[in-house]
Amino acid sequence: MKETVLQFGTGNFLRGFFDSFLDLLNKQGLYDGKAVIVSPTDSAAVEKINRQKGRYHLILRGLIDGKPIEKTQLVESITRAINPYREFDAFLALAENPDLRFVISNTTEAGIRCDLPCDISDRPADAFPAKVTQFLYHRYQKKLPGLVFFACELIDRNADALKVCVLHYAERWQLSADFIRWLETDNTFCNTLVDRIVTGYPTEDAPQIFRSLGETDNLLDTAEPFHLWVIEGNYENELPMQKAGLRVIWTTDCAPYKKRKVRILNGSHTALVFPSLLCGMETVRESLDDLQLRAFLDACLYDCILPALGDTEENRRFAADTLQRFANPYIRHLWQSISLNSVSKMNARVLPTVSDFVKTHPTAPRPLLFSLACLIVYYKSHDCSDEPEKLHSIQTSCVPAILTNATLWEADLSAYTDFIVDCVDRIQKDGIREAISWVLS
Repeated sequence: MKETVLQFGTGNFLRGFFDSFLDLLNKQGLYDGKAVIVSPTDSAAVEKINRQKGRYHLILRGLIDGKPIEKTQLVESITRAINPYREFDAFLALAENPDLRFVISNTTEAGIRCDLPCDISDRPADAFPAKVTQFLYHRYQKKLPGLVFFACELIDRNADALKVCVLHYAERWQLSADFIRWLETDNTFCNTLVDRIVTGYPTEDAPQIFRSLGETDNLLDTAEPFHLWVIEGNYENELPMQKAGLRVIWTTDCAPYKKRKVRILNGSHTALVFPSLLCGMETVRESLDDLQLRAFLDACLYDCILPALGDTEENRRFAADTLQRFANPYIRHLWQSISLNSVSKMNARVLPTVSDFVKTHPTAPRPLLFSLACLIVYYKSHDCSDEPEKLHSIQTSCVPAILTNATLWEADLSAYTDFIVDCVDRIQKDGIREAISWVLS
């Protein structure tokens, strides 16, 4: 089978996401092509992938319609992996493949950057976009057509950012104006939004799984059943993922889908994290099993977030999926991990909902403001992981001063001072459980 996809990234996520999709397309007879992987770093994972000839098992574990499922997929969509730090000529040779059509990348949030001092003569250039520039320039010199890029990094407008960086290196290296025109006109950079929790190699369960499989699989991967891929563009005629039954949305704009994810999924996490920690909960699932915290989550979601975002059937379905994902018995999602850098998360995920809610409702969304009060109480009484200046500002200021700090919240929250001061007082005097009962009443 031809190598039609170049994949930058050896990690668990793409193997639990795109590579499994590609495998399904091939096995359903809807596509005829495989992926060749390039490691963006000098990674030992390349040898591991090649030892197994790209073959591995993906186990999907979670809830569907409230019932636990566990499904194993043998993924055979990867041909090989190349480490450009050890096989630079082989990396460049991939650019000479006329069958190559798509490029998938997931190089972490820090991967798309153009501040590293790379040169076109490097073998390879260190920055990921610089490697892409080297690759595309070699392809251009061979007079081959451009490629379609699907960026999966977790940053805003990921493919646009990648394109800016590639152009930056082309100009820094003083490559020809004709190449830059080819780069801009013959190549397509598609922003995407990815959504799936890929839990990776299941260390504790691996021996039992190997006995069940009848073999050892050092590339074993696990993920939740839920998946969503929103892509700006439409290549369904070439990659018929919708026809294969995959939850893929081709669109002209990812922004509404990202807003929905941030407000519902991420916003619910951020609203629930500090009430849960103050109640002594360790994991998301424990909170969902707690009747009071589940009632608080429902109030945040159905009384605040959905009315502000739009109480549509599609948004309600996404909210129901979110609650089912939170309850996944196979994922131990720690609140302490979710609580990292919560001030910026509150700004991005919760406070915009508060702002939208008060535009159309006569009162403020009490549960969401209560979650902010819980953050303040927790930051003042526990060791937290956040930017030092933000921690210092909350820990050394009174509540009214905290709320008027527009640098902290990117807004003046003084309009909510009386209510949040009341929340903080009740938590400190009556305890978190009594305070939650009060806010829900």
